[in-house]
Amino acid sequence: MKTRALRLYGKQDLRLDEFELPPLRDDEILARVITDSVCMSTYKTVLQGSEHRRVPKDIAKNPIIVGHECCGEILAVGKKWQAKYKAGGRFAIQPTLNYQGSPFGPGYSYRFVGGNATYIVIPNEVMEMDCLLNFKGDAYFKGSLAEPLSSIVAACKASYHTVEGSYRHEMGIKPKGNMIILNGSGPMGFLAVDYAIHAERKPELLVVTGTNEAKLSRARRYNSVKKAAEHGITLVYANTGQVGDVKKHLLELTAGQGYDDVFVYAPLKESAELGGALLGKDGCLNFFAGPTDKSFTAELNYYDIHYRGTHVVGTSGGYPEDMKEALALIEEGLINPATIVTHIGGLNSAKDTILNLPAIDGGKKLIYSGIDLELTPLSAFAELGKSQPLFRGLQAILERNDDLWCAEAEAYLLQHALAGLRERK
Repeated sequence: MKTRALRLYGKQDLRLDEFELPPLRDDEILARVITDSVCMSTYKTVLQGSEHRRVPKDIAKNPIIVGHECCGEILAVGKKWQAKYKAGGRFAIQPTLNYQGSPFGPGYSYRFVGGNATYIVIPNEVMEMDCLLNFKGDAYFKGSLAEPLSSIVAACKASYHTVEGSYRHEMGIKPKGNMIILNGSGPMGFLAVDYAIHAERKPELLVVTGTNEAKLSRARRYNSVKKAAEHGITLVYANTGQVGDVKKHLLELTAGQGYDDVFVYAPLKESAELGGALLGKDGCLNFFAGPTDKSFTAELNYYDIHYRGTHVVGTSGGYPEDMKEALALIEEGLINPATIVTHIGGLNSAKDTILNLPAIDGGKKLIYSGIDLELTPLSAFAELGKSQPLFRGLQAILERNDDLWCAEAEAYLLQHALAGLRERK
């Protein structure tokens, strides 16, 4: 079977290729990708090429398919896996396999599986590690966005606190504690707030910082202070660009006690150091945002580590159990990841989207792998709809759905965009 895929050959060397997939083996699964949401990790992977820890050294000869936040449909199942997976079922992938201690995973390391492709062959190790997961949600894009949500689930579980008078550690954020997300006005911050509201372990105070008022306003709209209060959380959005002494202001929100759980969502030295300075006794800092600079360093107060028991962790991705929790939250309608979607596009737009990701404003960018469509912000639909029926129809759907991308919009896009492709051919 032929596939069309965006492949990485070297640093910033992405090419949209068409090629034959190998014959399906008994321990593999053939699938069609419908959506892939573009992750900053993919941008970092493309910048580093084979210097990235997850990318093989021989990509110049054996390029890999990029994209790891994917969802689609299973088409054929090898004999080994027919008892567990069925053709026609929807799937999502947890890309952090941890297979035999290897860092390799779909979207970073494989020639025939990745999100920016029309058809893929899923290798045996994905199923062996229970990383191919069934998805029962009402839209493919929601399955794609379960992967970033799973990394937030993992981060909250990886935070830990000591049990006084013992050597035991209690895993997870501190229940009814003070929690802060630094640089949290982007799409991952959106999901983190939504998860904090609906997770079993909840903070009592949740502070989210940012400097972009438009992004903070969007956050207030879809994850409101009122909504958080209904779940027992005092939610504060703090525009630190409008504050003189940021550290003082943020500590005052805790009455000087500091934060039990600090999450740093941007790989910035000043953010990491501010996070450390905000920690209360036995506080845990999670450096969530991965830097591309392998020599990245920031100062840390070792007096506080010794006398106040502060500590630091870092997480990247999650485990299958985290992905399963994320999928369940989405399937049950407790978390709606549509709040972070601001752009849609086709596979033809994936290359430029990835290469220019930091410069493109807004939240998550969704790539629909089976269609051609320039990356388009949802905010442009109304204007484009004046001359293009596709966007006129999509705008009408968004207006009925609180201006959010949704299952109805996805179905309409796939139906009409695919019809347009067939007509052009």
